[in-house]
Amino acid sequence: MDSPVERVQPRVPVDAAPAQARPAGSSREGAPGPAAVRPSAGPLAVALWAGAVLVPVGFLAVFFAWPVASLVARGFVTEAGFSLDGVRSVLAAPRTWRILGQTLGLAAAGTAASVLLGLPGAYLLYRCRFPGRAVLRAMVSVPFVLPAVVVGVAFRSLFSVTGPLGGLGLDESFAAIMVALVFFNYSVMVRTVGALWSRLDPRTAEAARVLGASPVRVFCTVTLPAIGPAILSGASLVFLFCATAFGIVMVMGGVGFSTIETEIWYQTTQLLDLPAAAALSILQLVVVAASLLVASRARRRSEHALRLRGDAGAEQPWRLRRDLLPTLVTGLVGVGLLGVPMVHLVVRSFATAEGWGWRNYALLATTGDGSLSVPVWTAALNSLVIATQACLVAVVLGVLVSLVASRRPRSPGLARGVRLLDAVFMLPLGVSAVTVGFGFLITLNRPPFDLRSSPILIPIAQAIVALPLVVRTLLPVLRAIDPRQREAAAMLGAGPGRVLASIDGALALRGLGLAVGFAFATSLGEFGATSFLSRPDHPTLPVVIFRLIGRPGADNFGMAMAASVILAVLTAAVMAAAEAVRPREAEL
Repeated sequence: MDSPVERVQPRVPVDAAPAQARPAGSSREGAPGPAAVRPSAGPLAVALWAGAVLVPVGFLAVFFAWPVASLVARGFVTEAGFSLDGVRSVLAAPRTWRILGQTLGLAAAGTAASVLLGLPGAYLLYRCRFPGRAVLRAMVSVPFVLPAVVVGVAFRSLFSVTGPLGGLGLDESFAAIMVALVFFNYSVMVRTVGALWSRLDPRTAEAARVLGASPVRVFCTVTLPAIGPAILSGASLVFLFCATAFGIVMVMGGVGFSTIETEIWYQTTQLLDLPAAAALSILQLVVVAASLLVASRARRRSEHALRLRGDAGAEQPWRLRRDLLPTLVTGLVGVGLLGVPMVHLVVRSFATAEGWGWRNYALLATTGDGSLSVPVWTAALNSLVIATQACLVAVVLGVLVSLVASRRPRSPGLARGVRLLDAVFMLPLGVSAVTVGFGFLITLNRPPFDLRSSPILIPIAQAIVALPLVVRTLLPVLRAIDPRQREAAAMLGAGPGRVLASIDGALALRGLGLAVGFAFATSLGEFGATSFLSRPDHPTLPVVIFRLIGRPGADNFGMAMAASVILAVLTAAVMAAAEAVRPREAEL
């Protein structure tokens, strides 16, 4: 989840130096700014920039690259030494290719539906002006940050035999999982496309209409090509998120539906078949790499389009006749797709064997029928503490990465290094959290990193998952700074540290609230890696919910519903607070 948070686009006032006063080497457009570290920079500045690179890279190497590489490598090593036999047998099995087909089919269907439903929402919420628009934007954002376990529980309850839509026969089906994934990723398309659509210059479309083009032709020939980079960027991200979904498929898929992600979990935890897990991890990495490559290129095109258009976009007042179709589509999506599952989850949490009441919530103070080692409220407190620790780690590292990756070096070598750094820190978005979690167990169990019994291991794993979202939140904010602002400050006598603090630091602080919100919410609902690392006496709330769902009994199911509501409320409250402190210039 590059995630939708990459579209934070601040409108930064440019206090540019006059053209004749620009330092030598700056371009007329102001695009190529000072290098990340100039050759003439002092030793202290060089050391600080080097530390800003080496600290997060070292963290990622130890807690991401090493565990993932170790797990994959073990799949190629047997008692006799290096061998490809296990991998060959997995790749030759029909089951592997059936699972790959299911994964790609699910991702393609979820992406297509998200694009078709997201375009009307992007137009209505970002191009039209009407009362309450800000509230609707915030509501649309909530599903993306909801824990996957909560979303899976909500839709499973909705489509179950006893649920209100049980008559459709979609329980544990491809269609039900696809709908849940669209619920999860709808806001990705809305916000990705909306950020660019809101900045389009309306005069081009107006000229086409004056020349006699119909509204449909104007959209197809003028608007659609202009927002194409944003559509491609959002679609590639949605495809990535659908292809690597874990919690939703685990909760809703049952035993009859598997994806690469859930199969890695099954082969690793149930069969202890590391060669099979390694082969599947390689297949997943191919899908992830392709998706990230497309997303990266599309994002650069989208950012370039935004820089060219600047603030030329003009919002238009909502009109019933003109905007009726997107209003109806967005309304149906908001009520039917986003609202009904969550409302049903809340209502179902009050249903008990004796009728309606608060019994399920009262049971959260207990261990239920004894299947849990601690009360659910204790698990909720564990989740809050762990999420706070993970958020702190992710934000500190994310700020360092964003500051470095936002530089525009004149040196081709440094420019390639900056792009590589940005790409490397996006990898945790697509690599299986299951792979990361199990990799922790087999690598971080001996000196100098003997952390398997340490309480810090889960926050580190969750920070790895949240780190790309922090970078995607802060990086566009910092990239939007006109380099001439830094040049002007330097010409007025400000040192490198003062320039960094007064210009980059001030803008980074504006987006920091949203970055903290995404990091905290993501950590709060993380389930894949945590399911491996969580101890029975110190579980998190998503782990407890999954355990309750897998236990028979009405009380266990009711407690799972109530706990899901609590987790959803906590996540929504965090994101509401983050949206409240988000700068008005930032459009997510």
